[in-house]
Amino acid sequence: MPGQWFTETRPRRLRRGAALSLVFAGVLATGAATGAFGGETAPRRPAADARNADSRTAPGPSDTAPQGGTGRVPEPERGRDAAHELVSRSGDRWSAAYSAREYEGLRQALDGSYVGVGISVREVRAAARHGGDGKHTGGDGKNGAGHGGRPPRAVEVDHVEPGSPAARAGVRAGDRLRAVGDRPVTGMPVTDVVALLRGTPGADGPGSSVTLELSRNGPSGAEGSWHTTLRRARLDTDAVTVDRLGPGVTRIKVAAFTRGAGEQVRKAVAERVPEGSGVLLDLRGNAGGLVDEAVTAASAFLDGGLVATYDDEGTQRALYAPRGKGDDELPVVVLVDGGTMSAAELLTGALQDRGRAVVVGSHTFGKGSVQMPRRQRDGSVAELTVGHYATPSGRDVEGRGIAPDLSVDSRDGATERARTVLSGLEPPS
Repeated sequence: MPGQWFTETRPRRLRRGAALSLVFAGVLATGAATGAFGGETAPRRPAADARNADSRTAPGPSDTAPQGGTGRVPEPERGRDAAHELVSRSGDRWSAAYSAREYEGLRQALDGSYVGVGISVREVRAAARHGGDGKHTGGDGKNGAGHGGRPPRAVEVDHVEPGSPAARAGVRAGDRLRAVGDRPVTGMPVTDVVALLRGTPGADGPGSSVTLELSRNGPSGAEGSWHTTLRRARLDTDAVTVDRLGPGVTRIKVAAFTRGAGEQVRKAVAERVPEGSGVLLDLRGNAGGLVDEAVTAASAFLDGGLVATYDDEGTQRALYAPRGKGDDELPVVVLVDGGTMSAAELLTGALQDRGRAVVVGSHTFGKGSVQMPRRQRDGSVAELTVGHYATPSGRDVEGRGIAPDLSVDSRDGATERARTVLSGLEPPS
């Protein structure tokens, strides 16, 4: 996109004030069972069907449509025939069709609420003993082991929401999730696991039940498994959390760019970062959300200037941070992984290209397309791709992702390395 002119404009708005969204369809199946978007240890390049972003996700439009963003178009259902027909003609893997009821669920998710059991999950390397019974699907979608004879990757509970159905049942972070209902999940893409945990939109609402098979290592090291039946509930999540990782390090974790998340980041930078401290901006497992929120978050670290460019049905446009709003001297390290997608990649690319942050972790997912919703006469909604965005230097993210400045695959190792890098960054004198 270098050499082209871009008009300075806000993204065009949807009726009822819904903001332009990146990944509106792409995230649809990517959220974790907590309502989060995204993934923790997805492959370095997106799979052909875009389902392998694993989780630590946050509430978002991704969670209510199990097949959104998978490259498959679900069979038409009453109430979404018109949208389904439009999506079928598009041939676009990121497009998706929703009934009016399903789309209302997406709207609620964008506001930070979701129906689920209160856990987020992620893929982890599985020892051979976890590979199991031959019934599990491998990393390549076939039965048995993954690529190159490796055992399939296990699904692990990454976080349990306090007060949630899972928390009340005694589920803990680190437990292995082996099955949802009668479906073994070892080796299954996390997005598909999330779809099982969420159930069928409109049918499996609050109060519906789901049975999980889990396992945990006991004091002796022996692994024991058990079943528990949970009732789904409507839960609220905080898209942005702030904590201290030691002297001089304030971590701001953004799980998803739901409504208000950008301003929460700005407020955290202004009020929660002590003088002399740096920010570790954790975008791991963040599968995107609303573009306006990502731009607002970028403005916390930039004193104006270009954040991204995008193509809107052939018209080149640009997104800018306002001047005089951000702290452009604050040391920043951004943590990313294979589940960092779309609007989160937009923010990462802006801070990297503008020289405002060192990026640490693993290669991001590579979701750079822009979707816009179109409501049909029957009330259904079609999410259709209208273009792609690029970073300030003109890098196209779609299918390529963003390479970190410092590559570290291990989650804990990436956090420690980011802290080390942050300690060496000095604000200008």
